[in-house]
Amino acid sequence: PESRSGSPDARAGRCKNRGMTEVAINTSATNEPRRSLTPFAWMSIAAAVLTIGLKTGAYLLTGSVGLLSDAAESGVNLVAAIVALIALRVAARPPDEDHHFGHAKAEYFSAGIEAAMIFVASVVIIITSVERFLSPRALENIGIGLAISLVATGVNWFVGMRLLRAGRRYRSMTLVADGKHLLTDVWTSVGVVVGVGAVALTHWNRLDSIVAFAVGVNILVTGWRLLTGSVDGLMDHALSDADHARIIGVLDGLRTDEVTFHTLQTRESGHRRLVSFHVVVPGTWTVQRANAVVAAAEEAVRSALDHAEVNTQLEPVGTPHPSDSTGGRVR
Repeated sequence: PESRSGSPDARAGRCKNRGMTEVAINTSATNEPRRSLTPFAWMSIAAAVLTIGLKTGAYLLTGSVGLLSDAAESGVNLVAAIVALIALRVAARPPDEDHHFGHAKAEYFSAGIEAAMIFVASVVIIITSVERFLSPRALENIGIGLAISLVATGVNWFVGMRLLRAGRRYRSMTLVADGKHLLTDVWTSVGVVVGVGAVALTHWNRLDSIVAFAVGVNILVTGWRLLTGSVDGLMDHALSDADHARIIGVLDGLRTDEVTFHTLQTRESGHRRLVSFHVVVPGTWTVQRANAVVAAAEEAVRSALDHAEVNTQLEPVGTPHPSDSTGGRVR
């Protein structure tokens, strides 16, 4: 069969050597062209640099360890944004001879690295908060410090929402992870501002370190969620139940007395949805007629799912096949 990624002759030779027959492969068709996502990463980098400067200034003015923890998280944001930029550039590379299915999984490594950086930041914040709790000190210039922190919080909210919308639209785990992290930072900053404000009202200086400790724990939970999400993606997790139901509904609409489908299998790789299934037709059909059915089924699935890439196998009625234990059979 002819492949649409890598060298057609080389891929065809490899398929023949592996005993693959009558396989139609599509590795590029999607409902919406994949645009470059690196501008969003640059936006995240710019926001991180700006908020680091603002939050560090707020800490230097007030001496608040809560604001210091908030600035430390912005430092993590900067590292995460740089990693995201690299991952998005790698993920955007087209399939080649050594990576026939592209490089989309690079985005999962980005989320994993970001989770690791969050773990480091949370440990530093927690240790610092404990030290300040044992040796509290009065805060200074609280009003202007909190005002600066609120400006930085507004920047993170704006950029985080932009990243989250773009990540969901283009199915980019890197942008979704970065956006969620920034929005978590927003709520963290709000908590820090409330805590430091409470210190100003109550004059209980240890409250500042308690707020910082809570920030550290919150960041730790965020890192764990990112890590489990990236590992899940690297393990070739199947598409959601909703996506499966949509595919089955499409194929059921194409089913006739002569045409059936079975062995539906799916997996998610970065922004890509990979779908495969068998198309069963009468053995007396011509190749042209059978291929027309296959092409219609592939196009119908691609139309139903954004960024879907469909791999089908054509077989005549009566071909034995192993029992499908994955629950993916189309009945």
